[in-house]
Amino acid sequence: MALNTIPLPFGLREVKVIPYTDAAATTLGSPVKLPNSRTLSFAETEEFEDLRGDDSLVASHGAGANVEWELEGGGVSFEAVAVMYGGVVATTGVTPNQVKTYSKYVSTTYAQSQRPYFKTMGRAISDSGGDVWCVIYRCKATDNLEMELSDGAFLLTNASGLGYKSNEATSLNKAYDWVQNETETALP
Repeated sequence: MALNTIPLPFGLREVKVIPYTDAAATTLGSPVKLPNSRTLSFAETEEFEDLRGDDSLVASHGAGANVEWELEGGGVSFEAVAVMYGGVVATTGVTPNQVKTYSKYVSTTYAQSQRPYFKTMGRAISDSGGDVWCVIYRCKATDNLEMELSDGAFLLTNASGLGYKSNEATSLNKAYDWVQNETETALP
């Protein structure tokens, strides 16, 4: 079957966040799956500088594309929160008395207090065959981390932020990719 020229993505099948392990955001760590993901959305944005003169717009210059992204999921793991917001995950004890703790520091002396850069990948199946991927190369959570525990409802986690140009050698200067696969392929 030939690759369909008009993909028809349906649903959200898989989302992963991949931590960068150095300050320049060029080395990737191990991916963390976001099970029960409900949405992965993004919008391309760009800031423009306008030149006005003689009561008219003379020219406009863009500063380059950025991406505004948002994730929502149920039951997001502590490991995924640590990838997006920094912090430390520690597990103590042995079964059946294990305890897992996510700790976020606020001191500037702790590297875990800073929000790190990470890569986000999402996948939807396509009704026209295969699947469609979204890759946002260099994300940073710039908004509030929102979680709500409420009566009669599952825990939902909302995270959002900006995506910047990539520093990775294989995707240098890319903000994002849309990828269409003829055959359905799991995210790496």
